Amino acid sequence: MTKLKLSFGCWDYDRIRALTDGTVKAEGIELNWLNMPVEETFWRMMRHQEFDVAELSFSSYLIARDRGFPNFSAIPVFMSRSFRHSGIYINNHAGIKEPADLIGKRIGIPEYQLSACVWIRGILHHEYGVSPSSVQWFTGGQEKAGRVEKIKLDLPSSISIEPIRDDQTLNEMLESGEIDAFIAPRAPSCFLKGSPNVSRLFSDHVAAEKEYFKKTGIFPIMHVVAIKDEILEKNPWVAANLYKAFVESKEKIYEGFHQTAALKVTLPWLVSEIERTKEIMGEDFWPYGLEQNRATLEAFVTYSYEQGLIKNKLAVDDLFVKSTLEEYVL
Repeated sequence: MTKLKLSFGCWDYDRIRALTDGTVKAEGIELNWLNMPVEETFWRMMRHQEFDVAELSFSSYLIARDRGFPNFSAIPVFMSRSFRHSGIYINNHAGIKEPADLIGKRIGIPEYQLSACVWIRGILHHEYGVSPSSVQWFTGGQEKAGRVEKIKLDLPSSISIEPIRDDQTLNEMLESGEIDAFIAPRAPSCFLKGSPNVSRLFSDHVAAEKEYFKKTGIFPIMHVVAIKDEILEKNPWVAANLYKAFVESKEKIYEGFHQTAALKVTLPWLVSEIERTKEIMGEDFWPYGLEQNRATLEAFVTYSYEQGLIKNKLAVDDLFVKSTLEEYVL
């Protein structure tokens, strides 16, 4: 029987390695993996729907579902997750010592709708009382001028937001003090180069992130896997078969972590880090599926709704292909 050939846009994660190298196979499917940076994958999928299956920004996916276009459906496979207290950078001369000091300040963001920015705004609002309407937002290119939102937004009038000039970058504005702070999934180059003018808001962000997880049980989800609806209409079995394969591929990583005689990852204290992670987050610390992630998913939908990115507070049960939310039992 000829396998269904599907293009798959996704970055090179360890958790898909077994799937992309053929160790794990999705039954009945031949994946043509296209390895690209996440920004390129998102742009091409949201703007032009180029791939049959793709890693996709969770925020962009919610907006698409809310608007009814583009037409794709997700499976509860979460390619990227990250605690985000580390993603808040400040100019050291802006008088910012704690989160509350961000109120009234000028904050740069590459795009308002980025998942990382949604999470950070939600955390600042719910944990520290800094609402999105209490600051001035500036959008544009982080390292290169000219970046625009992938999706046209219709934000509440309470949100103060404007694009920077075409000859500016947020990285330069942060270092010079033209903006007071910057939030994004990628660290600005001025910080990476050790600029004395720039630091993280949370100097011990790991401790803050661990406390956040202990308090909320939330491990922020950044990216889902989306399948074009036209594929699912013709081949409804694709979603469940892909989901099973992604789960199996991730399990291969867990199996590798159990091997302590030789380290599979180039980190000297890998075993100790895994042990510490399990103490806090449990054995399956990168869970797929709906129920294991319900609190995280519901928090993100709430944040997206509160921040004006979606007009309807979507039910998380309706975000994923139904066949991936249950399985047969012998």
